[in-house]
Amino acid sequence: MRILFAGTPQAAVPTLKALIGSDHDVVAVLTRPPARSGRGRSLHPSPVAQVATEHGIELIETSTLKTPQVKTRVEETNPDLAVVVAYGALVPADVLSLPTHGWINLHFSDLPRWRGAAPVQWAILAGDTTTASCVFQLEEGLDTGPVFSRQRLEIGHETSGELLERMSTMGADQVLEVVDKIAKDGATAIPQTPLDEETPHARMLRPADGFITFTETAVQTDQRIRAVSPNPGAYTTLPDGRRLKLANCQACPEPQLAPGQVHATKTDVYVGCSDGSLRLGRVAPAGKGWMDGAAWARGARLEVGAVLGQPQEN
Repeated sequence: MRILFAGTPQAAVPTLKALIGSDHDVVAVLTRPPARSGRGRSLHPSPVAQVATEHGIELIETSTLKTPQVKTRVEETNPDLAVVVAYGALVPADVLSLPTHGWINLHFSDLPRWRGAAPVQWAILAGDTTTASCVFQLEEGLDTGPVFSRQRLEIGHETSGELLERMSTMGADQVLEVVDKIAKDGATAIPQTPLDEETPHARMLRPADGFITFTETAVQTDQRIRAVSPNPGAYTTLPDGRRLKLANCQACPEPQLAPGQVHATKTDVYVGCSDGSLRLGRVAPAGKGWMDGAAWARGARLEVGAVLGQPQEN
């Protein structure tokens, strides 16, 4: 089949590469325009755009599919099927109808749970022990279409970045299997269970979601740090108000400390939570690189009973 692929971040690359290496023909790639990154804030093409360029595939860089110009370019590719993995924009009805077999989407959650932009992050934040990657028929509703394939997996003690990488690799073969079945008219999609008030929505995480106050339990604090890693990132505040980035922490039942209270030994640093404490793994003080938590504590020379995570006025 003639495939139109739509995707932007690194998580979409495995599926694009799988389609390029298949018997199908990737006729064009939709992706978001170059974004600024790095110290110099220079413009860089998306990971998906880089792969498309390397393989000489027509590239359509746009942040919206609602303009007549973009619709015309999509129509000119004459796709049999469109495949979406984390493109980052909604597909309007008049564009959804262009491919012969419509659009299918790889979504990283056990639908209908965690519909939305950040399903992996919210699954970890909520303490889910299992999740699934789903390939479903895209329609006007937000992640509401019938599901062709559902592949379940367990969530380990991993960050959202690590889990997303694992799921994106696994999902590439899953998408290719569905595409092959659609090409042979052998694909069956099962409607999702009805959405109710208890079904959570996975909005995009904000920097404020990564602020660690240590007022949650140690397990919940650990989940929050893993959920926001690597983006938007976890941080807390020192007694003087400066920020301290956090990563690779571990929930511990002991020692019992007041929320935010620091207890440092020669080899470990613990911070109290509402229940139990958090062992700091790697930290990054403002303007410095990552270092071991114990090494940081020795140099920081915090006062006895120092408290982290106090809200700041600004």
